[in-house]
Amino acid sequence: MSAYDPKRTCGPFVASVLAATMPASGRREAGLRRRDFISVAVGGMCATPLLALAQKSTLPVIGFLSSASPTGFRHRVAAFKEGLSQLGFVEGQNVSIEYRWAEDQYDKLPNLAAELVRKEVAIIVAAGGSQTAFAAKSATSTIPIVFMQGGDPVQLGLVASLNRPGGNVTGITIVTVETLQKRLEILKELLPKANSFAVLVHGLNPNKKSVLGEINAAAKVLRVRVDVTEIARESDFDSAFETLAQKGIGGIVLTGDPIFTNHQERLVALATRYNVPSIYPYRDFVIIGGMMSYGPNALETMRQVGEYAGLVLKGAKTSELPIVRASKIELVINRKVVRSLGLEIPLSLQMRVDEVME
Repeated sequence: MSAYDPKRTCGPFVASVLAATMPASGRREAGLRRRDFISVAVGGMCATPLLALAQKSTLPVIGFLSSASPTGFRHRVAAFKEGLSQLGFVEGQNVSIEYRWAEDQYDKLPNLAAELVRKEVAIIVAAGGSQTAFAAKSATSTIPIVFMQGGDPVQLGLVASLNRPGGNVTGITIVTVETLQKRLEILKELLPKANSFAVLVHGLNPNKKSVLGEINAAAKVLRVRVDVTEIARESDFDSAFETLAQKGIGGIVLTGDPIFTNHQERLVALATRYNVPSIYPYRDFVIIGGMMSYGPNALETMRQVGEYAGLVLKGAKTSELPIVRASKIELVINRKVVRSLGLEIPLSLQMRVDEVME
């Protein structure tokens, strides 16, 4: 059998998938939708040089890098493994996973990424925001990287383009920055008489500039005042909520930064303690008692990350795997919490809500 030649196998295959599933304009401007790509890629994936490692005594190793904690990310890790299994990879059977958790301490990410590089992992999964993706990218230019983050990866400088990333980095963008403006609009619909709101952001997030731009634009349209509150660490949560409650803020909008998603229970408890209507980036918050959420389904997104990691292990090039944009954005409302705050869901939201929890 002849040696594996990626130029004669994976390259033409990925190119043919792109040509078959996207119009010319879409190929130039946007990442491929996950369902269109994965359905073809799974059935037609070419030679698998990394998978061949599984036939040896040492399993291929995935380096899983996150700014979160194992406890706060456990459901997403399970979803990631589910996505991997769709491509035939099961932890402990034909693939191994090395986990590295920064636990909100973003300055640890570079060293954690370097550890994974020294272990010569087959791929790094950077799941936990733009900071995590940048740490992985800075640590290696050769090991494939699959990220999950919420900003525009081209604007941030993570990849050259959405359709053809062009380097060793690809992944899923969950457009939390773009949905932030809509989150404020929805909260205003629920609270038509409120004229001041607060937005919680992480001060070290690379997306902060985009976040502020989105919020300021929405505030002008809605003619409301927005108090941008920067959070540096978990210990800032209590004082932030206390201060905002004293100011009489009408409601709070949370961004999708990992520092917030990693402490869902505490943030929901604080909103309940201070009786502050709040809207969150993911349904996870609503399930545990948050009022409402607007954003992508985070578990579905992590399944997509698992599928992309599986494709890379099967031989696909990150440079040719388009950036996937989360296609389904959902509005979820907890009716019980809304009523406990003395509010009613307006008809405009009732007609658009994807799920109402009791």
